[in-house]
Amino acid sequence: MTDSPRLPQAHRGVRPSGAGYTVTMRVLAPHDPTLLPRLAEVVSDARGVVTGMDLVDVTTTGATVDLTLLALDEDHVDEVAEALEKHTGVKVRHTSDPTFLYHLGGKIQVTARTPLRTRQDMSMAYTPGVGRIAMAIAARPESAWTLTAKGTSVAIVTDGTAVLGLGNIGPLGALPVMEGKSLIFKQFGGVNAYPLCLNTKSPQEVIDATLALAPGFGGINLEDIAAPSCFQIETELQRQLDVPVFHDDQHGTAVVVAAALLNACRITGRTYPDVRIVHVGCGAAGTAICSALLDAGVKDLVIFDKDGVLMDNESTPPHHRRLAARSNPRGITTMEAALRDADVFIGTARRGSVDPDLLLEMAPKPIVFALSNPEPELLPEEARKDALLATGRSDMPNQINNALCFPGFFRGALDARATTVTLAMKQAATRAIADIVTDDQRGLGVMIPTMFQTRLHQAVARAVSDAWLAEHPDGRKRDQNLLADPDSSFGLPDLPSQIPSDNSGPF
Repeated sequence: MTDSPRLPQAHRGVRPSGAGYTVTMRVLAPHDPTLLPRLAEVVSDARGVVTGMDLVDVTTTGATVDLTLLALDEDHVDEVAEALEKHTGVKVRHTSDPTFLYHLGGKIQVTARTPLRTRQDMSMAYTPGVGRIAMAIAARPESAWTLTAKGTSVAIVTDGTAVLGLGNIGPLGALPVMEGKSLIFKQFGGVNAYPLCLNTKSPQEVIDATLALAPGFGGINLEDIAAPSCFQIETELQRQLDVPVFHDDQHGTAVVVAAALLNACRITGRTYPDVRIVHVGCGAAGTAICSALLDAGVKDLVIFDKDGVLMDNESTPPHHRRLAARSNPRGITTMEAALRDADVFIGTARRGSVDPDLLLEMAPKPIVFALSNPEPELLPEEARKDALLATGRSDMPNQINNALCFPGFFRGALDARATTVTLAMKQAATRAIADIVTDDQRGLGVMIPTMFQTRLHQAVARAVSDAWLAEHPDGRKRDQNLLADPDSSFGLPDLPSQIPSDNSGPF
């Protein structure tokens, strides 16, 4: 999950064109009855994928065509344009990028839940009436959960030091990513999530800023903060705050990986205590994945970081030493030995971190989670025919996407008014995600649901809330009707009445 999205020229063609670089080229073309098929042929020869052709206008001098295609990156778009002009005689007037158009003006906004149409409305919404609410909360702080948006609000906190696979691009560069996360929170969990992109220079500054802002939120989602700072920040914030603190890059990813692995084991007839797993990449996500698997009962786990097998010695960082002490029971020292007859490979490093040929030596029906982006450690065409493959890419089957977890996870935590994140809550979310996949779907090799399934987020919310309340029976007592019906809303007033669903198909 660390590679740059711009592919070196020499590596072009090792992965398919994808929706991340969808563009529309408007071209002016001379009259030619073979024009449209020739356009498609040239784009295909240039390794692009045509997804649409629209005839905009035809005049006596020629035709105007909008050509929509998928490309690898910006440089590839330029190459396709040059090929079109060279081989078809068209003139590319301009190229538009729907992704940039989608982001114009930002992706989120604040909208009112209550009417503000009359003088009476104004007197209740603001002064003087709001003064009574303010005094009530000052006298009884817990009433903020019902008299304000605190109970449906989450802060998305980042310092921009580890944004997607782009690295340290700063808080402003991180903003569109955090807006996208806010959009997902609202659409799939009915949670109001606010991007807080902090211009900080140290972990302590992130901690201090978040503590200062925390009173207005029912939960804290840490996002795109580099390791090892993320571990310190999460631990200290959870120690000082009485709301859930959840580093999604760690725990959201771990929950979804564990869910996919649970289904992969069901498909292949394996169990956690007996399975042999090799994990490569021990950053924030990798550390959490390995911890989650060990907590779930995995016995034989061999972990590699950039220096080789994870070792328990004085030079190893504390969070890695804890993992090293719990893993590698057979004393494996090389990648070759680890992968020979291994049941599972999980990669969270980068393409090139493992030789794809070594994965051919795994046990029958191997489970391969190649999660680095944008180039996975193993491409589908490099995998064995009997392998179960998952990646982090949306244009490949079985995408491991932490968006399957966090909307429902926070919704459940808010609904139960949880004060921290527990292992039981994470394991409940894992089981809920895994159980959404049916036996028929597993028969087709499906390990993980898609995020557009309505019942997924509701099931995760319900499981997380139930897990907290089972551990804390004296905590908030929910109205049992809120989540009783799998097809009902969550019970809080700002949940969208209809969440998009893809129930039309098995995927």
